[in-house]
Parts: sequence; C-alpha cells; structure tokens
Amino acid sequence: MIGIGGSYLGTRAVCEALSTGQFPANEPEKNSVRLVYAGHHLDQDYLHNLLAWLENKSFSIIVISKSGTTTEPAIAFRFLRELLERKLGRKLAAKRIIGITDASKGALKTLADAEGYKSYVIPDDVGGRYSVLTPVGLLPIAVAGHNIRELLQGAAYMADLLKQNDQIKDNPAAHYAVLRNILYSKGKTTEILAAYNPSLTYFIEWWKQLFGESEGKDGKGIFPAGVTFTTDLHSMGQYIQDGHKNFFETVITVRKGRNELIIPEDANDLEGLNYLAGKSVGFVNEMASRGTMLAHVDGDVPNLEIIIPEISPYHIGSLIYFFEMACAISGYILDVNPFDQPGVEDYKRNMFALLGKPGFEDETKAIKKRL
Repeated sequence: MIGIGGSYLGTRAVCEALSTGQFPANEPEKNSVRLVYAGHHLDQDYLHNLLAWLENKSFSIIVISKSGTTTEPAIAFRFLRELLERKLGRKLAAKRIIGITDASKGALKTLADAEGYKSYVIPDDVGGRYSVLTPVGLLPIAVAGHNIRELLQGAAYMADLLKQNDQIKDNPAAHYAVLRNILYSKGKTTEILAAYNPSLTYFIEWWKQLFGESEGKDGKGIFPAGVTFTTDLHSMGQYIQDGHKNFFETVITVRKGRNELIIPEDANDLEGLNYLAGKSVGFVNEMASRGTMLAHVDGDVPNLEIIIPEISPYHIGSLIYFFEMACAISGYILDVNPFDQPGVEDYKRNMFALLGKPGFEDETKAIKKRL
C-alpha cells in the first residue's frame, strides 16, 4: 500500500488495532496476505530494503493519491511499479496495480486509465484525514483480512447515535468536544491521548493527524500528543506528573481483552509477586490505569476517559466516527475550518524550490539566498 497522511494512517491504525496478535507481529498466517507500506516518508534506506525484500515475492500494489503528484507516494510508486513491471511485464503488472484517486482528473487517474488499472474513487468532499471509511481505507483493510462490513456497521451505529441526540450531555462527540475546549480556555493547550493497549499506537497517530491538521490554524488549536501506557509511564510519566501543567489527558480504556493470562504462583516469590497470583494481567493493567489517572488528576492534569467494550472492527468503526464528528464540532467551537489544511502547502513550496521543480524558479532564487 502506497500513501501518506490520511491515505496511510487510517489504514494502519485499523490494521494494527485489529491484528490478531500473532507473534512475530504482522507475520501472516500461511497463504494469507501481508500488508506492507510505502510512500509514507522519504527514507531511501527503507525503500531500498523494501524493494530488496519484494524481489523474490509475489506482490500487488494499492496506490492512493488524489492528485498522483504528492512527492512521497509518487516516488515510491515509480520504484515499485518499475519492479513489478520488470518481474511480470507491463500487461500483467497492470492487473496487479489498483489506484485509489480522483474520479476524473490528476496524474494517477490519467495513468490508471491509460494502463488499464482497476481504480476506486476518493470522494471529492472527504479530506484525507477523514477518509478511512471510504475506499482509501476500506480496500487495503479488506485486503489485510479484516471485516469492513462490521467496521462500517460500528460507524453507522455511532452516526445514528450522534444524530439522534442534540443535547450535549447525551451526545458523546459533542460532550468530548466541549470539554476539551473548556480545558483549552483554561490554559490546557496540549491534549495527550493515552491508551493502555499497544495495538492502539497507530490509532493514536491517526488521531494526532485528524485533530492537528483540522484545528491547528489561525494561531489556534489544541496540540495533539500521544502516549502508550504503561510503557511510556517509564519515560514520559515523570514529565506528565510533575512538568508544565499546560496539558490534559484523554484515556482510551478497553474493557475486555482478546485473551486472558492468569499470573501463576511461584514457590520462591523472589520478585514479591505472589500477592498477584490468580489475577489476570489485564486486571493489573486496569489497576495501573486507575492509579495513573488518579495520580495525574492529583498532579493537576485533568483526565477524560473514553471507554470501548473491546477492540473489534465494530467498536473501532464506532470510535473512528466518534472522533471524526468530535473533531468537526471542536473545530467549529474554535472558529476554524476543520476540513481544510492551508499550512500543509508551505513546506511543499520550499521543498519544490530547493529541488528545482519547473515553475518554481523565482522561489528557488529567493530560498537559496536565505540558505
């Protein structure tokens, strides 16, 4: 899968969350598909190693780009398409490439039509960071073996719930949006999203893009940060407890794990853990969560909690829609447009000028003087 930003993070968030947890991580079962990622950065060592790894493997490409000219995925696609065409020939390679792009225009759409690639449409009225429940996310998530019908059913449930309740106290997305803005008005300018399940690490990354790109405008916006506990309690915990007090936490709590491990008793009890014998690791994790939230609240770090019953396609779909709606509401409370991203173009102009892209000659002269 080739994509960046919203064309990458949503898919990875869902796939990592729904991974069955087999070990080693992301290792597919026999005769199943492994989803790997490209075009989400410009590290040539990663791309070199990916190409070498694919050399002796059978692979197909899903390339996602509305314009087809975004630098990172366009570079990755050029290399990967070249490798696939060398292995299979141009005609057979075309049957292994799927484009997800604009309905009628753009470089990728033009190429897909010319080469005969199967293609799906990125809706015109859906920005990248909101696109995981469109073909942008649904196709690669399905290819990875996850149930997209249940994902959409969960999202549809949340959509109905939010539309039926126009009172803030009964509408969880509005409630969350209002609470975070009240905290922002009291000087809490950073929000830390925390989870006690490492499978939600990339979900946190998706959330950071969703809120950062939607709200960070006009000198406004709550800065989105993320941690995975209990791991980060042993690195960032000190700062969160005793550092600057300009942030609050939102904790995603998962009520039920997919597996249960009971801590055994040990005759020697050298590490002093026998008081936990007979209790599950999940129970210990839950008590760590309770204790941490209390400590942080006592340390002037307000905590919000979002509870989901379990990590499943249905509940992840619900959580995605919840955050998307809450982000839109929060943006309007801040009086910014939560659906544009004008600041993203600034770095691109400088990069294109430095690279000598045609049409940027004046910018190239100006920026070279600054350097």
